Amino acid sequence: MALKGLDIFKLSPKKNCKECGSPTCMAFCMKVAQGAVSLDKCPYFSEEALASLNSATAPLMKTISVGEHKLGGETVLFRHEKTLVNKNLFAVCVCTDCADKADEKLAEVAKVDYERIGERMYVEFIHVANKQSDPAVYADLVKKAAATGRDLVLECWDVECAKAALAVCGKNVILDGATPENWEAMNALATEAGVVLGVWASNISDLYDTVKKLEAAGNKNLILDVTGATAKETLANAVNVRRTALKQEDRTFGYPSIVNVAKLAKGDDRLQTALAAMFVEKYASIIVMSHMSYAQALPLYGLRQNIYTDPQKPMKVEAKIYPINGADENSPCALTVDFALTYFLVSGELERSGQPVNLIITDASGMS
Repeated sequence: MALKGLDIFKLSPKKNCKECGSPTCMAFCMKVAQGAVSLDKCPYFSEEALASLNSATAPLMKTISVGEHKLGGETVLFRHEKTLVNKNLFAVCVCTDCADKADEKLAEVAKVDYERIGERMYVEFIHVANKQSDPAVYADLVKKAAATGRDLVLECWDVECAKAALAVCGKNVILDGATPENWEAMNALATEAGVVLGVWASNISDLYDTVKKLEAAGNKNLILDVTGATAKETLANAVNVRRTALKQEDRTFGYPSIVNVAKLAKGDDRLQTALAAMFVEKYASIIVMSHMSYAQALPLYGLRQNIYTDPQKPMKVEAKIYPINGADENSPCALTVDFALTYFLVSGELERSGQPVNLIITDASGMS
């Protein structure tokens, strides 16, 4: 159960020093209980109190870092309850069975890279699937994928192939290879390489048991591959994992998840896009697609941006003067409100005009 402010206050130093930014220790403890601030804002908690409180106040879902990306860390099932924290990310799949098309696919990935309302929209991961038992073939494909500069998801259940792949790529990798049969070997490999370990099982009960075993072995740097045999099963897996973590407060399932919609769509491009949209909302941290065209990216990234916008904060930019195209004090001025979408539309048009203009943004509390 989540601790109340009074429970935390009983272990607090009760100094009322205000160094944390709160007027009293009680006020600080109430904020900690609400998740508004972290315990490390107060330097005076004893080590025993911190150890006790950190375990009790830790988020029900862990935040897993891969390179610059953060996955998971969610605290609610629905955006309107509070806010969603770390947006889902997209991956494009290449595999050893189609290695001859890998160069073309990887080149296509770079073409989807644009900006929308101040946020870069691009494919964050390359998903490299191993369908053979030749370590050299898989390592060669992984090397090509790593050359794109994107972070990698290595779907590989063969320990020797996984070992060869990890030898040719960096640390920004998810090794999606642990199963109920091979978890011990894959755990040792991922731990030695210092990478995130992906866990998959044919049913959710086996997935739960495998995660339990990995945690008992000391590995909590995990991501759960909830992809099932059908879209219905996969959706049920994703929802059950999230609800178990956040509603039943069972941290065994408190990890981000991967959904491979390319497998579920079986070559149907429109179905793949529809499934990707569904799992943006329910509850994939990484969505794997066979490819990502600009036509697919526009609705999917737009949906993601809307879902992961904080409803507690208005979408606005800072109210000030923005010089455009080298404008100075003698340049003409344009005036608009601070709603973010309005700002980016107007500033974009002014930039394309090529004329120096001072864009004056007024404080309208984010109203359009």
